[in-house]
Amino acid sequence: MTGMEPAESFRDPAMGVTRELMKALLPHLEQASAGAIAVDADGRISWINPSYARLIGEPPEQLVGRPVREVIPNTRMPETVRTGQPKLLDIMEFRDQQLVVTRLPVVDGGRVIGALAFVVYDDLQPLAPLMGKYRRLQEDLAAARRALARRSARYSLSDFVGASPAALEVKRRARLAAGRETPVLLLGETGTGKEILAQAIHSASARANRPFVGVNLAAIPENLLEAEFFGVAPGAYTGAGERAREGKFQLAHGGTLFLDEIGDMPLALQAKLLRVLEEQEVEPLGSNTVHSVDVRIIAATSRDMDAMLRDGTFRSDLYYRLNVLEIRVPPLRERLNDLGVLCETLLEDIALGGELHAELTAEGLAVLHQYHWPGNIRELRNALAQALTLNEGEQALSAPDMAAVLPVPTEGLGGPPSANPPAGPVRPLAETVAAAEQAAIEDALRAAGGNRSQAARMLGISRSVLYEKLARMS
Repeated sequence: MTGMEPAESFRDPAMGVTRELMKALLPHLEQASAGAIAVDADGRISWINPSYARLIGEPPEQLVGRPVREVIPNTRMPETVRTGQPKLLDIMEFRDQQLVVTRLPVVDGGRVIGALAFVVYDDLQPLAPLMGKYRRLQEDLAAARRALARRSARYSLSDFVGASPAALEVKRRARLAAGRETPVLLLGETGTGKEILAQAIHSASARANRPFVGVNLAAIPENLLEAEFFGVAPGAYTGAGERAREGKFQLAHGGTLFLDEIGDMPLALQAKLLRVLEEQEVEPLGSNTVHSVDVRIIAATSRDMDAMLRDGTFRSDLYYRLNVLEIRVPPLRERLNDLGVLCETLLEDIALGGELHAELTAEGLAVLHQYHWPGNIRELRNALAQALTLNEGEQALSAPDMAAVLPVPTEGLGGPPSANPPAGPVRPLAETVAAAEQAAIEDALRAAGGNRSQAARMLGISRSVLYEKLARMS
């Protein structure tokens, strides 16, 4: 073999093969392979056997001395020389073929002086069943990981963004809830972040390493709710299948069950849920076997529960069983001081999903302060995503950018839209924006107790920008 003399002894098996061992093994490896090749420390071909040369289509004597990447563009032999790490099985593209190859570094005195490669298979057709099985196993693993992700909490208390008094009170109560095993009832309009809060409570609790299972009662047909909750025994009904199916209570055993939109639960199921909560047992449909469950309940609703109790559409005994610790999640219009930090967080999150990136100007933020946000944080995210998409690469979302994506004109953003808004003098846009900006800054300073750094964070602007605006206001 050109440029490769035998070594005195076998020195370091972890690094690869020495020249002496290579000389002994090479005839056997060459015979068992569909081609063999060696390179020196510079990545030039130092030896190639006839079968590999035929695969390439040139005589061996014309290949020796040439850079291996010039002959085999997709080879990773220079990487083997550089790292000293063997690769026992790898797939390499060569022209219209896929080759299964093995690469070994050649070591002399602890120094890598070259590499050997063998083509184990030059035809993948015999390996098709094995590759298909491997692909199916990979797909099953990916599906299992997705299912596991659905049964674990993704959010912590830091994901409930806000520093306003209302947001801080929510976080205080959430920490209390995390330290207890009692049921929690989250009350608030849609889009306020109730599910984030439920996952955050679970993540901070002693059950954090156990399942978090969420179920939206408003999204499941009424005739399927009982099966979803309690599971189904084999052959319980036509089409039920021959295998038992676990319900949400069994899936959440040891962890937390989040019942979203609990106000949409039918009365008949409310009675069964109450019994499960009191007995900590479930009986699957079509089964006579009772299963014990250990589940912590967090429920949420956007409904007016007081009105539902009065008209009898929600059982009072279940309500009191669920409402041991109540957390009212305020609507966005009640914590507008959090708009700045919410926008900053949402824009960062939106940017992670693509190449778009932008910041919100103080003028743009002032426009958002004038809107009533019936859809809360979910609507805010949608508005920012729309503005970012339509902004055509600009670095900052301005007042016109934000006004363009809100459902009412800028002049009418002071409250809910009206069919016949009162007529009044129209002020220039610059004056309207300046007045809104000044009001937002004054609100932030009051909420921060005069702390300008904290006020700047609430507004979503830098401290230097806040100082500049305060200087212009004085």
